[in-house]
Amino acid sequence: MEYPDDLYYNRDHLWVRVQGSRGTVGVTDYAQREIGEVLFVDLPEEGAQMEKNDTFGSLESSKTVAELHCPMSGEIVSVNKDLEEEPSLVNDDPYGNGWLVIVEFDDPNELEDMINAADYEEFLEQKEDEEEDE
Repeated sequence: MEYPDDLYYNRDHLWVRVQGSRGTVGVTDYAQREIGEVLFVDLPEEGAQMEKNDTFGSLESSKTVAELHCPMSGEIVSVNKDLEEEPSLVNDDPYGNGWLVIVEFDDPNELEDMINAADYEEFLEQKEDEEEDE
């Protein structure tokens, strides 16, 4: 699986690519594999105000509906409208054309709660070890 070094990650399997005072948000390669083939994407309207950890949408596959929780507070300034017609972009290109929303940060310090690619991979390894022990 792929975890680009230029992104921030959280334990809800979302990533953020920072560009100035904005962050592009998407799901990780791990998350899209766990969810399976994405059939429908529900995202907020542009202009929606989010608090950190608010539910901002969901991904639906044949086996589950996964809620999406905003990794930072701010305004949704852009929504990936391509996902309405091609929700499979989340699976095909999770770090590129499969992005979900762009958020204008209220507080860039909230990024300090996120982790880098190496720490995210370590988190996944621990998660897998815990699942094997069950």
